[in-house]
Amino acid sequence: MSETRSTEVDDAQSPPRVGRRLVITTVVALVVVLLFGVPLWTVFFAGSNWPPGVRIAGCILVIAAAVTLPSAMFAGHARGSDRAARIADSFLGAVWVFFVWSAIGAVLGLLLGFFGFEDPLRSRTIAAAVVVLVVGLLMWGHYEAMKVPRVVQKNVYLPRLGQDLDGLRVVMITDTHYGPIDRAGWSAKVVARVNELDADVACHIGDLADGSVDKRRNQVEPLRGVQARYAKVYVTGNHEYFGEAQAWLDHMESIGWTALHNKHIAVRRGSDAMIFAGVDDRTAAGSSADGHGADLDRALADADPGLPVFLLAHQPKQIDDAIRRGVDLQVSGHTHGGQIWPFEYLVRLDQPTVHGLSAHGDRTQLYTSRGTGFWGPPFRIFAPSEITVLTLRASTGR
Repeated sequence: MSETRSTEVDDAQSPPRVGRRLVITTVVALVVVLLFGVPLWTVFFAGSNWPPGVRIAGCILVIAAAVTLPSAMFAGHARGSDRAARIADSFLGAVWVFFVWSAIGAVLGLLLGFFGFEDPLRSRTIAAAVVVLVVGLLMWGHYEAMKVPRVVQKNVYLPRLGQDLDGLRVVMITDTHYGPIDRAGWSAKVVARVNELDADVACHIGDLADGSVDKRRNQVEPLRGVQARYAKVYVTGNHEYFGEAQAWLDHMESIGWTALHNKHIAVRRGSDAMIFAGVDDRTAAGSSADGHGADLDRALADADPGLPVFLLAHQPKQIDDAIRRGVDLQVSGHTHGGQIWPFEYLVRLDQPTVHGLSAHGDRTQLYTSRGTGFWGPPFRIFAPSEITVLTLRASTGR
């Protein structure tokens, strides 16, 4: 009897599962066709009338790339091969940039045709321009991703900040994403730059690394040398919850950082104090990490309600909780400023801000960093990385 019932349940569930797989497969196939098909059309076909040999070579090149990308993605991100991941991530970024500018080129070609510019010269000129522009953008974008980030300095005026804390310097890094590309040398240079900035408090706002502590320990090790007068504090990002979130919290503690795992500390100077609180990433509750989940009430438990609060929360959309609790300033990362244009506009659909300082509710301000490193594709295009210095001011600034 129980075997019959089990079979009936499996049969009832089978069609929806098949339907979901069909939808996912269709969407993936459509995305692949667009990503590779648009550049193929714009560069090698359209009205360019290239010789057959050029078109055939273009088709072979694009098909090879279309096969390489998912294969490398699987080997790199499912099987854990750093070498394959480097190839896959680079391919992904390059394909995206080619797609975007090929689509723009195709639209431009239509406009030029409307104004009387004829083929094949029109389409050949656009094809050449797209290739030259994309290659240039990828070279520049890789340089931007791999260099030591620029320093962004901002005064933040907090009416509740005590006079003795006026001028407190908070130096922030975030989204370092230590991963398949060994950036231990870059990490050491970032730390050297941070140490030039005379931090009172240093913050890392999550997405520290992609991978296990054992695998990425060498790249993270330079963070041990970060210098700050009063505190070095760290919170988890969403990428920690793809793997070893608690292990990363423990590791950061072991190299001298205070892990604000839904807790707070008080920073005092003279007769004034400020609460520095941190919460887990908003995805933590849905992860397999026991005891994790963003909990601002727990983070602020027993904190003096009369003191101003500086909150570390990885995602800008965690601002709603900060407004509810009257937090004075929340700092976040996560968005990368879009990282590769025009992703900025897609990020805006998910997050309340992409970068910079913004006001929310009656009291709360939010600073969103573009991030210090990069995720996946080793490119930053029109979204420069940053090390942030926030100087806290004990007035309204008006």
